[in-house]
Amino acid sequence: MVTAVLGYTCSTAVFEDRKQAVASALLFAVHPVHTEAVAGIVGRADIISCLLFLLAFLSYIRSVEVNPPPDCFPGTTSPLLLLLSLFLGTCAMLVKETGLTVFGVCLVYDLQILCWWKSLRASSSTHPRSMWDVTAPFLKRALLISCHVIVVLGFRVYIMGGSMPLFSEQDNPASFSPYILSRFLTFSYLLAFNAWLLLGPITLCYDWQVGSIPLVHSIWDIRNAFTLLLVVVLLSLSRHCLTGSKRAGHREVTVGLLFLIFPFIPASNLFFRVGFVVAERVLYMPSMGFCILCVHGLKRLSSRVGPRGSSAVPLCFLLLLVLFSCKSVSQTECWRSRESLFRSGVLTLPHNAKVHYNYANFLKDQNRKEEAISHYKTVLRLYPQHSSALNNLGTLTFNLTAAEEYYRKALDISPQHSRALFNLGNLLRTQGRNKEAEVVLRESLLHGPYFADAYSSLGSLLADQKRPQEAEEVYLTGVKNCPESSDLQNNYGVFLVDVGSPQKAVSHYLLALQLRPNHHVAMLNLGRLYRSLNQNSEAETWYKKALQISRDIDVISPLGALYYNTGQYDEALHLYKEAAVLHPHSVQMRLSLAQVQAVMGLTQEAEALTRLIADEVPNCIECFRLLSAIYSKQEDHAKALDMIDVALQMKPQDPKITSELYFTKGNQLRELNRLEEAFQVPQHCVELLYNLFLLETGAGF
Repeated sequence: MVTAVLGYTCSTAVFEDRKQAVASALLFAVHPVHTEAVAGIVGRADIISCLLFLLAFLSYIRSVEVNPPPDCFPGTTSPLLLLLSLFLGTCAMLVKETGLTVFGVCLVYDLQILCWWKSLRASSSTHPRSMWDVTAPFLKRALLISCHVIVVLGFRVYIMGGSMPLFSEQDNPASFSPYILSRFLTFSYLLAFNAWLLLGPITLCYDWQVGSIPLVHSIWDIRNAFTLLLVVVLLSLSRHCLTGSKRAGHREVTVGLLFLIFPFIPASNLFFRVGFVVAERVLYMPSMGFCILCVHGLKRLSSRVGPRGSSAVPLCFLLLLVLFSCKSVSQTECWRSRESLFRSGVLTLPHNAKVHYNYANFLKDQNRKEEAISHYKTVLRLYPQHSSALNNLGTLTFNLTAAEEYYRKALDISPQHSRALFNLGNLLRTQGRNKEAEVVLRESLLHGPYFADAYSSLGSLLADQKRPQEAEEVYLTGVKNCPESSDLQNNYGVFLVDVGSPQKAVSHYLLALQLRPNHHVAMLNLGRLYRSLNQNSEAETWYKKALQISRDIDVISPLGALYYNTGQYDEALHLYKEAAVLHPHSVQMRLSLAQVQAVMGLTQEAEALTRLIADEVPNCIECFRLLSAIYSKQEDHAKALDMIDVALQMKPQDPKITSELYFTKGNQLRELNRLEEAFQVPQHCVELLYNLFLLETGAGF
């Protein structure tokens, strides 16, 4: 749609020859620099703003008088269209700040194109009028637009809270340089660099931050030559616009420059700091001017090179369209997935720390830890002050001492890095350094009061220290500051269950599900809560809902256990069979299946499956316990006793398991009528098992 509107704009307001308008639109349609704007979600704002920009421009020129009096600037024939132009321009600005520049384009076009020949006729008239009488129509429009721009800018500042966005040195290194010369030379060179992206879009990347373009520190830097060349070209074109009103191509050059320069001003660092070095998407609107100038230049070239050359120019233009199309297609492939995009950045700009950081984050999310660590280390080699890379590297490091060192280095660089504080606090907690952990977690919340995970960690830490009142205060503060955090609501529910408030816990679990309907952990917690209250029907309902979202082992196990413990063996058998297919390497799922098979009398299947697991998993104590139970069910007590002896030879670390094994061994000896050996079972293990039984059932004194 933008291409069609641009073609229409060129045919009505720029070129006299429609072929040139079509050529400009075609060049605009295939330009590779548009890939980011078209393929990326963020770039959609540039596209919509560009469309509104063109519509506002068309509405403005349609509002101006076509056949005015010979000695006066053209008046406004349609105030409604003028107001529509103001409305569309405002909408363009609300979508993207650069949309506001359409008003500057309209005024300069009005003065240079619509009014210039009237000023000449008025000055040569036999009855010259005063300057005010001649220029009044234009000045009224200019005053209206200027006042509107001031109001719109004021509104924009208001909705931004009266302040500009804050950016870091990584976003725009040149703007943080302490040397005025470096800032000036670098910003000037960036103009030439952007111009080169329009002329020769060979190297394109989704991110040009952190070392992609080194700062220009010296006037002897060769890159300054490109800056000077750009200045010469722009001055020549500007001179043509200001002094060549009678020349052919005056309108084409003027509109081309207006469309090229004005939309780029907000991204030029001229008036305020921007959050990027180079962003290809911001060239979407300026590229309209480039395409107009390019087509006009080719037309002028064609008229000067003779008959043979004039036929070669269209062929060259067609070749350019083909090359641009191929580049656009290949560049679009990079945007097919997150991985392809981030990998393309690493391949295109290997010296850019930001693209390595993004790719490392992707690898970390994919659990490709070794590759992620490699790219994080590359980030630190290219940009040692990257605190987030240090923080993320700490999360991937198995050595706790090294991880703590990474976190502390990140905090040395950025003391208010709330996530590094959070990770350090959790690390200290795992090491039992609870006092330090509490201090660090509270500091994390001080710098990140809307960081829900930190509230959960601090609340859990305080609860573990038997400080429930303080823990509840932390959770309540977190729920207040982070009302949209479903995980925090769920964790608060877990805390309420632990302190004996199950009904309040239910409300927070339900709130977590209201915030995120597919929060299967909250569903599982609801199921466990109802199971503890012996409300098995409700528990089953929530377990099934969780199972519809996730088929992980943690989701299947509670429902399978519910079926097993309530005697629903058919349902348990069906569920565990499905789980064994989904998770063929899960010992837990296959043992549960074998256990259900044994209870249902399918002893041969249970024995075969259990022996298969025992062969695959060394020292599987539970396998031999289950085999003992299977043989006991088959009344083959000798084999059952052998399996218990095998399990005991593995020397379980848990004394409860050891006692249970000896207890089972005694039972098997009794069944074999080997009573003397049964009495030789270590008495202390039996006593331990009995004491544990009393504690669990509440029967002890």
